[in-house]
Amino acid sequence: MQGNHTIYLPNERPPLSRWIPLSIQHVFAMFGATVLVPILTGLSVSSALFTAGTGTLMYILITGAKVPAFLGSSFAFIPALISISAAYGVPYAMGGAVAAGLFYLIISATIKVAGLNWIKRALPPVVIGSVIIVIGLNLAPTAMGMAMNDSAGNYSLVILSIAVVTLAITVVANIFLVGFFSIIPILIGLVSGYLFTLIMGSIFPAYALIDFTIVKAAPWFGLPVFQFPKFNIIAMLTFIIVSLATVAEHLGDTITLGNVVGKDFTLDPGLHRTLAGDGIATAWAAFWGGPPNTTYGENIGVMAITRVYSVWVIGGAAVFASILSFLPKFGALIQTIPTPVIGGISMLLFGIIASSGLRNLVESGVDYKDKRNLTISSVILVVGIGGGLVAFPLGPNMEFQMGGVALATLLGIILNLVIPKSVP
Repeated sequence: MQGNHTIYLPNERPPLSRWIPLSIQHVFAMFGATVLVPILTGLSVSSALFTAGTGTLMYILITGAKVPAFLGSSFAFIPALISISAAYGVPYAMGGAVAAGLFYLIISATIKVAGLNWIKRALPPVVIGSVIIVIGLNLAPTAMGMAMNDSAGNYSLVILSIAVVTLAITVVANIFLVGFFSIIPILIGLVSGYLFTLIMGSIFPAYALIDFTIVKAAPWFGLPVFQFPKFNIIAMLTFIIVSLATVAEHLGDTITLGNVVGKDFTLDPGLHRTLAGDGIATAWAAFWGGPPNTTYGENIGVMAITRVYSVWVIGGAAVFASILSFLPKFGALIQTIPTPVIGGISMLLFGIIASSGLRNLVESGVDYKDKRNLTISSVILVVGIGGGLVAFPLGPNMEFQMGGVALATLLGIILNLVIPKSVP
């Protein structure tokens, strides 16, 4: 345990009495997004949990247990998963995702041989910082939608009250509690929000948001539903094109995590190893029918709040996620966490991601009196937050789409390479 700031460094293992709840806290943080991707794309939730957990353990192994990152289902690949699955079938979408993971390894090998200068030239702080802000703020409408609207998408004061109470308790726990309770504010907020929802449901029966039917119906034990990959060139190219942007997103997440922890993970263990870990985890996930993986901002947010950076804690969360994939009843119980409770927590977590981008820009000394920097940031922010989209056909009944963070990142890279450094 270190000083007044960091509670646990990446290599430090908490005692078991702290280790388990700290890991469970990370499971709660990642669960909603990890299961949402397979729900949206028609993949298996249990497979997503299995590949997220085992993929994270592989990532930890490949990075020498130096980087406390949790890997879960990537939102960036959702359009590709849906379009390829519709046109050719889910196995071919999985084959495309395997290709994306292998493309990561090619980039990783290039960085290993050629060094970081070329990628730092393509992705300087003005691009990375702006992209990190977009990553956080791009999620803001999702957080506010969960915090304000009912299942039909209509505004509800009761829903908002649950989210606000959850957020308030989390903030109070984070700022005012001491000792062990000061490092599990997310868990405290989730449990408190859950109990408050039960109370509100008893007062307003129309807003009884917690339904244990799925828990009762779920079996205690079961195997994940696996989908093995098949390959064709269009599916592979589609996913590789998307991965051009997700590689940049990986760099942004790695820098964000480094800023939070206070270490430069692009140098130690090296970007080539973090990217290789992400790529292998993505290929592994797709091989078993899970969505491609990515480092999770939600879990980075938890670390930023708790100042617990232990790889052991992340590894514990990965083990729990893997176990849950074989225990449908416990997975169903976590799925009963009300949407406004997740929304209340996300209001804080997603904001912290965006704030990390601002911190990156400030600490890197990006000069916004320079019209070049101002132009690059402006385009990235508007395209990324505004929902910019590019689409073009790739084959019969199929089109490639790139939007949001991926498109903003790609445009930022292009502008940075095209606009001369000496702008009058």
